[in-house]
Amino acid sequence: MSLQVTFLGTSGAVPTTDRNPSAVFCRRAGDGMLFDAGEGTQRQMMRFGTGFDVDRVFLTHLHGDHVLGLPGLVQTWDFNEREDPVTVYTPRGTGREIRDLVYAIGADPSYGVDVVEVGANETIVDEAEYVVRTIATDHRTRSVGYALVEDDRKGRFDREKAEELGVPVGPKFSTLHEGTPVELEDGTVVEPDQVVGPPRPGRTVVYTGDTRPVESVVEAARDADLLIHDATFADSAAQRARETGHSTAREAGEVAERAGVDRLVLTHISSRYAGDTGVLKAAAQEAFAGGVLVARDGDDIEIPYAERS
Repeated sequence: MSLQVTFLGTSGAVPTTDRNPSAVFCRRAGDGMLFDAGEGTQRQMMRFGTGFDVDRVFLTHLHGDHVLGLPGLVQTWDFNEREDPVTVYTPRGTGREIRDLVYAIGADPSYGVDVVEVGANETIVDEAEYVVRTIATDHRTRSVGYALVEDDRKGRFDREKAEELGVPVGPKFSTLHEGTPVELEDGTVVEPDQVVGPPRPGRTVVYTGDTRPVESVVEAARDADLLIHDATFADSAAQRARETGHSTAREAGEVAERAGVDRLVLTHISSRYAGDTGVLKAAAQEAFAGGVLVARDGDDIEIPYAERS
């Protein structure tokens, strides 16, 4: 089951010639999800080939660099004769502003736009194989982060062991793998735990949006496969980060290290580092022993299954 993240916008509040405002596209099998929608998001979707088939938009907060691409995207969907509804999740207390933004041009789209207010620590999407949960964050306004968390997968089926126990090749293999005992011709009952290993973990992707380093993100990102964290500033601007409700790259690394994540992606990069982001990566690597990437627009990450116990 594929799980892919595409970075459509990785700049801080001020875009650059190389970086669009914040937007992250995630595709899990056939489900397309958009996290934040800064100005120009729809063009970035075309540029990097994600497609427009998004059913859910997850907004972290209402600063313009995270939401001003939404009206244009809504209108383009209308021009493309979209029929399926779209759900827009936004922090509690901001629904009215988002509805005003969506309908700013005064025309109702031909499809439904459902704006849902969410608080922290809520399960807001519950699909057959994954959930999306909200995370408490600390910015200068109402804000949340999001975690996509897959269910555990079935354990590995030990075919050799099953044959040793006398299970004939065929449907009984599947029955056991699904968790149901089978009876052999001699009356022997084979239990699933005799031939199926322990459950294997699904994948977890965490997106913070703009935030100071907070314990709630550490907990939500525990053992995550991918943490996408605010890293607006370098150490030299640590005071500015505190004043504006952002994190330094080093602080993002410290969160990743404490959470034990597999990979850290730094995003929301201030325009002051347009020429060289090396100082950000170096600081994060000093704090975090895992893989670090300073995201650029168009970066694609395919997230494999980890075979952790």
